[in-house]
Amino acid sequence: MYFQRLRDLREDRDLNQTEVAKLLFTSQTVYSRYERGSRTIPVEHLIILAVFYGVSTDYILGRTNKKDPYPD
Repeated sequence: MYFQRLRDLREDRDLNQTEVAKLLFTSQTVYSRYERGSRTIPVEHLIILAVFYGVSTDYILGRTNKKDPYPD
């Protein structure tokens, strides 16, 4: 599964893959595989990305078009 939204969110912030990978304490290569869908995103990384971008995990996964995160 290709995660276009991960790429779109990253590019909207003018970030490169290396910068996002540092946020996740992983390599650019691993992060690239997340975006391409050739590697499963660990739940911990998915949550970090959702909080960082201010969106719900469902939005990143393509399960909804609503960006707003769920209320606490």
